[in-house]
Amino acid sequence: MPVKIARLQLPLLRNRSTLAFPLLQAFRHFNRPAPFAFRLFFSVSGALLLMASRKSARLRAMASNTGLSDSLLTSPEPPPPAARKRKAETQAPEQEDEGTPSTPKQRRARKFKLQPPVTPTPNAVTLIAEAAQGNGLSPSKKPRAAAVNRLADPNKTNAPLFSPNTSRIVASKPVEAVSPSKVPKGSNSATTTANILEEACTHLINVDERMRPLIEKHHCRIFSPEGLAESIDPFEALASGIISQQVSGAAAKAIKGRFVALFSDDTASQQNPSAGSSYPVVAGRRFPHPSQVAKTSLETLRTAGLSQRKAEYLAGLAEKFESGELSAQLLVDAPYEEVLEKLIAVRGLGRWSVEMFACFALKRMDVFSLGDLGVQRGMAAFVGRDVAKLKSKGGKWKYMSEKEMEEISDRFKPYRSVFMWYMWRVEETDISTLE
Repeated sequence: MPVKIARLQLPLLRNRSTLAFPLLQAFRHFNRPAPFAFRLFFSVSGALLLMASRKSARLRAMASNTGLSDSLLTSPEPPPPAARKRKAETQAPEQEDEGTPSTPKQRRARKFKLQPPVTPTPNAVTLIAEAAQGNGLSPSKKPRAAAVNRLADPNKTNAPLFSPNTSRIVASKPVEAVSPSKVPKGSNSATTTANILEEACTHLINVDERMRPLIEKHHCRIFSPEGLAESIDPFEALASGIISQQVSGAAAKAIKGRFVALFSDDTASQQNPSAGSSYPVVAGRRFPHPSQVAKTSLETLRTAGLSQRKAEYLAGLAEKFESGELSAQLLVDAPYEEVLEKLIAVRGLGRWSVEMFACFALKRMDVFSLGDLGVQRGMAAFVGRDVAKLKSKGGKWKYMSEKEMEEISDRFKPYRSVFMWYMWRVEETDISTLE
């Protein structure tokens, strides 16, 4: 039976712009003679098509009023994938041939060098074996001395010393100047500055085979023919040790530079009163003569940055050399025990400072310092101890006892200086300032 729908006179149904109008049209189709399912399907489909057409008409009317194109009526396309931003080139690229692709240049990463490890060895002897011309005080480089083959003895001074008193070089005789009939027979008859390091290394390996990898890895230049040919001024080396006590290496160099500058005007014309010859001066500044320092007031010495105590120490050391109590000849001829006793008696020079002076300046090859922390730690690692655990133990002899250090080092006589140098190398202790 057909469904009859009353005509509603409501304003909502009369307005065709509302959604209720298509529904009313669908219900009106129900009164036509046709199957109910067929009439329902076409009524709903017609209503949906009518809604879509009216919506499209409204959008086109809005587009014509605002001036927009028809492309906005369609669904927008998905945006392209975002490309990586590149920095704008500051300069215009050069013109290249057609067909040749251009590849942007890549920046190279900078490589940073690792700084060398800090040495645990005290730096009180930073300038012991460093001459005034070779420590940055002079613009000219110190000329390298020629390696002269001279007689050598591990129990004596092997470095040629410049005498502040007589202005001459004191050293052992060259091998060519010694008659074969006058060379004393013995174990040291053929030992020279050219082969003494080789003999020392052979002796260390024969005593302990564990020394072989250390010797093969590190070259001990200080006792090499080149190192033994360098002339040393003992007054400058000892004075530099006093200047560098309890200060950093950079501060010690600055103070030494100001100290040398105090006498730079008088050094070139300074005459040696004892010998009557001119005091040798290399191009640039020269370390002052002991007589110059001895006659200078303490107030003037302190203007270089020295403390009152250090100024007194330098003045006393200069008086020792000026009076002849200390001399280069004494440091060459005297046995090590006498040298140690003479120098420790000077104010401002302790046992450790004298031991470093004897090793690095005098080039004596049988010196061993029991009070050096770097040597103690290297020996502990050399015998196989865990240095990292012993570091937190505390105390002066935390790595190894003094008695044990002495017992081990005595096996390497008469080349304990070389053995001590290699013990610094066990823990890679930086001792370049001592050399």
